[in-house]
Parts: sequence; structure tokens; C-alpha cells
Amino acid sequence: MLSVENIDVYRGRTHVLRQVDIHVKHGEIIALIGANGAGKTTTLRTISGLLHPAKGKILYAAGKGKRQIEISSLPPEQIVSTGVSHCPEGRGVFSQLSVKENLLVGAYLRKDNKIEQDIQSIYEMFPILEERSTQAAGNLSGGEQMMLALGRSLMSRPKLLILDEPSLGLAPLVIETIFNKLKKINTEGVTILIVEQNAVMALELSHRAYVLETGRVTLFGRSADLTLNPEVQKAYLGGE
Repeated sequence: MLSVENIDVYRGRTHVLRQVDIHVKHGEIIALIGANGAGKTTTLRTISGLLHPAKGKILYAAGKGKRQIEISSLPPEQIVSTGVSHCPEGRGVFSQLSVKENLLVGAYLRKDNKIEQDIQSIYEMFPILEERSTQAAGNLSGGEQMMLALGRSLMSRPKLLILDEPSLGLAPLVIETIFNKLKKINTEGVTILIVEQNAVMALELSHRAYVLETGRVTLFGRSADLTLNPEVQKAYLGGE
């Protein structure tokens, strides 16, 4: 579905990603873990078109049997239209807009007549958002804003959902709710690529994972296998 092939990415003069190679199959949940500054957010921003690789390429197909197209140089809105949705670090809600208006922003490229139906689906997923539908998003709690950011990302009806640190700053019960919803979203046919500071939860959620260190992929494999890897345990799982 998604092939990130040996990309190099610079931020100004800083060489952030070096020959990063990541592959995501349709229906998978893939985790990207690593220390702060390893290049995880840069990887996601490059996939979604906010940055562009200096070398390498990114190929994407909307689903099984679909032809891969190169998206490396496409603008973000065109990448969204192909079926990729990015839920950014820090949630990024439009604080002055209402909850419902934020959800409508997520559907801004759509021309179909099922937008209201999908808003109701988001409300069923997160009932608190329906209660807060007319309130300004900036007045929501951190957990509610995360629910809204996830709901807004789903409003474009993505085939591939990219999430950056969804648990950041949230209470444990809210994190559990979010991760349970991600499992359900995946079972409904949405492929997920997630960057997550909580490596334990990321590896429990995902089918496979990649470890980034200083801009390079240093380990990858089945999440269950990486959980047992002594290097991963020591660096990310609190092992000795």
C-alpha cells in the first residue's frame, strides 16, 4: 500500500532522514518508534506532503489491487485526495471553530452527500463530541481535542491514517479509549501508520514496527518479536 523507498530528507541544512525505507501493507497497523529527534515526525510529514524528500521516493496505492502512484512531490491536499489522512502531533484543532466546524474542515475535499452521516458516525464513536458540537474546540480538554483531531482525520474517509503521538499528554483512561478506537478503525478497513512515544502500547497495537535512530531505520519486524528484542527492551520498554 505504502512504500517509502530510501528517502533522504533535510530540514534546512540539517540532514534529518537518511535512506529511510518503510513498507506498509493494506490492513496493517505499523508503528514507528524511537527517541525524540530520531526523525519520526519528519517521516510522517514527508509522507503527507508537508515535506519532500531530496532523494528516494514514496509510492502509494489506495487499496488492494490498486496501482501504486508516486506521491513524493505532491502537495498535501492532493495526497489527502488519494486517501491519506494525517492526524498531527499536538492535535492541531482549529480553536476558534466549533467541534462540528472542525469535523467539516476534515471533509473539505469531499463532494458526496454523506458528510452529515459521517459526522454522526464520529459522534457515535465519541459521544462527548456531540455534546460539545457547538462549543469552540479551544475550550475542549486535551483528551476531547484528541478525539476531535482523530474524528476530523476520519472525515476525509482515508484508506491510510497517519497518527503522530496520539497519547501525548493524555490521561491513561483517555489513551485506552483512543487506542481501542484505533483497533476498531483498523478492523473496519483503515490501514494505520502510528508514531507513538509509548512504545509498549505502540507495539501492543501494531502488527509490525520500525525503530528509527538518528534518522535511520535500525530495526524492523513483527511487533511481538521486537517486544522480546533486548535492545528494544533496554532502550524503549524499560528493560535492563
